[in-house]
Amino acid sequence: MRKPLALMAFLASTTATGAFAQSGEDDCTALGTTIIESGYVHAAQVIADDGEHAPYCKVRATALPAINIEVRLPMEGWNGKYYQAGCGGFCGILGRADASPGWVNAMRPGLARGYATATSDSGHHGLSVVDAGWADSNPNAERDWGYRSIEETSRVARAMIEAFYGEAPGDAIFQGCSTGGRMAHMAAERYPEMFQGIISGAPAMNYTDLVGTAMSFFMQANTGPDGEQILKPEKVSLVQAAVMAQCDGADGTEDGLIDDPRACEVDLTELSCSEEGGDCLTADEIGVIDAWRQGPVNDAGDQLYPGGIPEGSEPFWALWLTGMEGGGGKLVNAFATGFGQYMAFADDPGAGWTPQDFDLESDPGRMEQAAALYNADDPDISAFREAGGKMIVWHGWADPIVTPYKTVEWYEAAAEAAGGEETLRENVALFMVPGVDHCGIQEGPSGITAADLDPMTPLEAWMAEGTAPQSIMAE
Repeated sequence: MRKPLALMAFLASTTATGAFAQSGEDDCTALGTTIIESGYVHAAQVIADDGEHAPYCKVRATALPAINIEVRLPMEGWNGKYYQAGCGGFCGILGRADASPGWVNAMRPGLARGYATATSDSGHHGLSVVDAGWADSNPNAERDWGYRSIEETSRVARAMIEAFYGEAPGDAIFQGCSTGGRMAHMAAERYPEMFQGIISGAPAMNYTDLVGTAMSFFMQANTGPDGEQILKPEKVSLVQAAVMAQCDGADGTEDGLIDDPRACEVDLTELSCSEEGGDCLTADEIGVIDAWRQGPVNDAGDQLYPGGIPEGSEPFWALWLTGMEGGGGKLVNAFATGFGQYMAFADDPGAGWTPQDFDLESDPGRMEQAAALYNADDPDISAFREAGGKMIVWHGWADPIVTPYKTVEWYEAAAEAAGGEETLRENVALFMVPGVDHCGIQEGPSGITAADLDPMTPLEAWMAEGTAPQSIMAE
């Protein structure tokens, strides 16, 4: 298709290196008075070179009713493209991921490569990423967190890009992990032509079954009749050692990694004892682990969420499941509590509700309204594939909070919907990484964290050259 004359003239004005024409400091501050539909710009300022980033124009804006957005526009070397980042947990803290040195859910990877970038708080302010109080009787905020903030962030960012550079961006990439991974899948489902490349990490794509049902079940399984925790942090090292001893070689190599936890079933009877204390596990403690491995089931024996907590995830249980010996952690309980109190049901039960109140028989069916807003696990992404989109999905096999079995199940169902895995692989690449915690947050025995991963480079090559990715390990 022939390029319009205005675009041809714009391209002719670029430098010999192929960089797009740039704007100055006055152009940046002028964005602060830009009028946008159904929203407004708060401020725009130039952020100087800090040794990590070249100078960029930082814009803060709001898409009504309450989606706070940050856009970062390179002052020089813009590559003509757009990069959008998701957010983690219940979100609510604008630009949180960019306050740390990592790349997950951060604008950093895009900005470093010359992309104009943006992210949002998903439509509300929270005191932490486990704070769900914002959703209390607030369907608009739930809708925005569920899906609308993705589209609105893109809309506002594109308006700023065009106002600043005088040209709309070309290809766009979305990157997110956990809730950000859910957002990545939501983008592929609801907005199949918005992003030409998507990176989805450890996607919490079915929030109602995961955070509502499964996490409540995990907490119930570890609570005794007296209300006390059964499996405590000091016993986890015993479980970890037994699992590694029995599973490390299941893949044919003893390398301190469990390549696929489905290939190993652990027998903990050798650690059993009749009384609490000591280097052994009581029947109740073993019962907790057995329930965690199985995952939630109802009285009829129906599996309510795929699989359970995988073997090899034990090094990460303190932060997510059991709490730490010195206090802190046990974030699964915090997520399940906030979700059940304010996000899961049509009528919010409020602050008195706990995961112990979740009814595995009746409550899964009561979350249908929330599922329609939040969930993004439809395996039919034909519209995204037909638009030519490329998607990298990655997940750590040792993730104890967002069960990796769900990601595998989605991929297999997506392959069937596409007419076979060979067809699906033209647009979707799945990487299951042994020994990696949720979103690569904590370093385990493998030593691998998110810092050792780089899905961006292979995605760019796939989009530009058609070269399917073979690895996401950083070089």
